[in-house]
Amino acid sequence: MTRPVDRYEPPNYLSKYRERRRRVATAPQADDATPLYLRRFRERVAAPAPQVVEHEGATFTPALAAATRGKEIAAPVERKATERFVREISIIRHGITQGYSTDAGLTPMGGWQAHQRGHELARRWDDGDRVRLVHADTNRARQTAIQLYNGATDGMDMWGKKITLTEPEPIPELRNFGVWTPDGLRDVTSAFRQYQSTMEKLERMAVGERPRWLVEIDRFYRVQLGGADPIQMWLTIPLMYFEPPALCVRRFWRGFHRLIAEYPDDQRILAATHSGPMRAFATWAHGYDPGEPLNTEEIRVKVREGGQTAFVSYRNRVTEVNVPPPDEFPAWEA
Repeated sequence: MTRPVDRYEPPNYLSKYRERRRRVATAPQADDATPLYLRRFRERVAAPAPQVVEHEGATFTPALAAATRGKEIAAPVERKATERFVREISIIRHGITQGYSTDAGLTPMGGWQAHQRGHELARRWDDGDRVRLVHADTNRARQTAIQLYNGATDGMDMWGKKITLTEPEPIPELRNFGVWTPDGLRDVTSAFRQYQSTMEKLERMAVGERPRWLVEIDRFYRVQLGGADPIQMWLTIPLMYFEPPALCVRRFWRGFHRLIAEYPDDQRILAATHSGPMRAFATWAHGYDPGEPLNTEEIRVKVREGGQTAFVSYRNRVTEVNVPPPDEFPAWEA
């Protein structure tokens, strides 16, 4: 028989329980039969307004401070004065989609994800900001941008922020990576539809030799059907008929440079796009493949004054990068 252990103090859960019992026993009893939840609600309404907090010239409530607190490491005060960021870019992957065999839209869960992400971003933005909302020209990216707009608008109303947010606008630079076909460069989803129709025709005609672009895209999708990672294959293995990852990164930067030049008063750019180019962008910035972005996951880019360097943050890692100039491109030998 084991000997009981003497405790000099009650466990935490027991002390909290006794404290609640003591408060209930000593609290004045209500004369009427008002439910407890209603009494608590009236007490909160009658409570004084929360104390306003001021920090670095900004004024906000403790509730807003708690809601907007993030994990990003801030620069020391003495260095922050020299760190002037002229643009912040949020690259967002689309929400959960109905499928990738066609240009399908979002599921209800995907729409909710994008709405929640927009609501979260609105808490992070500052009063007076101008936000340019752009997206890839696909159904899933377009619907994601619409829900980002709705969620951010609801968030601005909830937090009482005055921010100028533009209507969603498609731009070609944010498209998914392309595949060369006899009809020209196609989005990988569009190329897959052409691949299916062409394969069906060839199998029906019992033709043995198939076009090289068809063989390569067949190889890409068989990797996916086998449960492996086709985007990792695209990032690491040279594919002769697929748009290279480096071109996707430069295309993104070309679009951002254009937006910065056309809208110099906008402090922020919100871009809804696809996981493949995002993963290439993060791999370029960090020097390793950090993995597939989750639905509505964000790559955050802070461009320094002058536009030559930027900070790229993704999955709790921040890397300083040199921004590729829009008019500079290597001339490779044929």
